[in-house]
Amino acid sequence: MASMEMSGTKGGVEGEESGKAMTSKDYYFDSYSHFGIHEEMLKDEVRTSEYKRAIEFNKQNIEGKVVLDIGCGTGILSLFCAKVGAKAVYAIDCSEIANYAKLIVKENGYEDVITVIKGKVEEIELPVDKVDVIVSEWMGYFLFYESMLDTVIHARDKWLKPGGIMLPDYLTLNLVGIEDAEYKREKLDFWDNVYGYSMKCIKEVAITEPLVDVVDSQQICTGVQLLREVKVPEYSVEDCTFTSPFELTATRNDYIHALVAYFDTTFSTGHKANMFSTSPQAQQTHWKQTVFYLPDEITICEGEKLTGTLSCKPNASNRRDLDITITYNHNGKWQQAKGQMEYKMR
Repeated sequence: MASMEMSGTKGGVEGEESGKAMTSKDYYFDSYSHFGIHEEMLKDEVRTSEYKRAIEFNKQNIEGKVVLDIGCGTGILSLFCAKVGAKAVYAIDCSEIANYAKLIVKENGYEDVITVIKGKVEEIELPVDKVDVIVSEWMGYFLFYESMLDTVIHARDKWLKPGGIMLPDYLTLNLVGIEDAEYKREKLDFWDNVYGYSMKCIKEVAITEPLVDVVDSQQICTGVQLLREVKVPEYSVEDCTFTSPFELTATRNDYIHALVAYFDTTFSTGHKANMFSTSPQAQQTHWKQTVFYLPDEITICEGEKLTGTLSCKPNASNRRDLDITITYNHNGKWQQAKGQMEYKMR
């Protein structure tokens, strides 16, 4: 696996100081004003093409209707909605990219349909009481990290008409086990002996930072466990804190060095349903996968199980960050292992 450090903002963009200390939320919003992150997302063919397909499949639900686009970025999803005949689209973004979205809308001749609003969803008022459709690409790494789900829920409760639709409307968070001795040896066990000196104190911290990277599907050595379902039309802010059990069954004799999380996204409201996956076995997306390395190297035989729980809660200081706890237990032919790890996604 190629190594990649997880940065504090999605896509690794750094915020700039503007004369005073910035909060973590300021950094989050500032990062989305840079063009690089938008280029990366637009070039993510899986993400962009499946959103486009979902909007086209929902033409009957969008044509002549009012649409709200949350976190609109460059406005690409708003443009897709306008093209299939939306009566009006309100595109909201709180970063500086909103100013460019306005220019893009005008450049493409949709200024009579799309209204771009710069501001936070929780603080603005729309010129309409209700909307028929909410579309948003709100997902973050590990589905919930730096996500806008709280914001989407707020908008849904405030503006979505009864019977209105949400794109996407159903997501799942999934877990598999992988063999990854090479990365663990090079990046984590390295700290055990650095030119003859022990630096294990750094290893103890490094292993608590999940890795966001592309996992080779050949490394997967267990079946898949569904961790969490997100039914967006009925999901609550409280649901973002959860504990899910897992039971991973080995598909071959191997070692488990890490657990890997990924999510699937479904659009089910159109005349055809469509979806995309961020699985290691699917075409790569900019979300990649999220890897949680375990302190133990677990020897497991085909058919044996690694069981445990994964608990996730928003960080108390910044809800876009996550505190994750994984407990695990293995009672196998060659090894018994039990442990608990605390991870931080910052």
